[in-house]
Amino acid sequence: MDLRALRYFVETVRRNSFTQAAEALHVTQSTVSKMVRQLEDEVGQPLLQRVPGGVRLTDVGQVVLARGQEALAVVQGLHTELDDLAALSRGTLVVGIPPMVNVFFSPLIQRFRAAHPGIVLQMKEAGGDVIGQMIAAGELEVGVGTLPLAPDLAHLQTALLGRYPVCLVGTADMAWTRLKRPGLASLHGQPVVMPGEGFTLHRHLHDWWRAHGVTPHVVAESGQWDFLLSMAQAGMGTAILPLPVLERLQLAPELVVRRLPAREMDSAGLAHRGRS
Repeated sequence: MDLRALRYFVETVRRNSFTQAAEALHVTQSTVSKMVRQLEDEVGQPLLQRVPGGVRLTDVGQVVLARGQEALAVVQGLHTELDDLAALSRGTLVVGIPPMVNVFFSPLIQRFRAAHPGIVLQMKEAGGDVIGQMIAAGELEVGVGTLPLAPDLAHLQTALLGRYPVCLVGTADMAWTRLKRPGLASLHGQPVVMPGEGFTLHRHLHDWWRAHGVTPHVVAESGQWDFLLSMAQAGMGTAILPLPVLERLQLAPELVVRRLPAREMDSAGLAHRGRS
């Protein structure tokens, strides 16, 4: 059933006049009459009777009017919802954030909620590489992780949000603490505690070590930065953590912190990820 013909019919009944309906719809009276006749032909029975002073509904016309108003209301509701989504006034946004950096995004999330109170935010915690895979699969709209992207995720769009040093953290008995400028190569054969698989930093470190023939002794992996730090403090091994994470903690006085050379972590900046 033609929605336009239905709208013309409803407007004619509401105005009780073909002429006034045409004026309200900004069309000619003949156009309104034609569309109402088209609707009657489709139904197979008259819907209106012309009477002095206006029009009168037939029994069939009363049914078509009631259902027609419902159909037009549904269409109007659809347009309203689509307009709301386009204007970011309602809907759901699914965001992926690694647990190691989620604390840094609370102010950003608060500002987004203030600007778009009708948007429901759903947070999914996972490592940066896992978040990238979920975005590529359409399971997330946007996410946060660290660069560089894995080769199979190179088609994703990225926007750099910031650059942060990555640090070695350990007790004073770790061999690298006696070096003036320790780097990733200083961890060859040394005990290390680090983020687990699925985290971009995990992949980045292993790629660097493999490319430079360095083989550390990874004694533990975790997705919780406070747990990694506690293991480093217990002397289990050297933790490798971003500086902003460390700045939010009260480090024990026995811990030594050294920044890794920028060239070794040149591509490890926090980044926003979105589908292309």
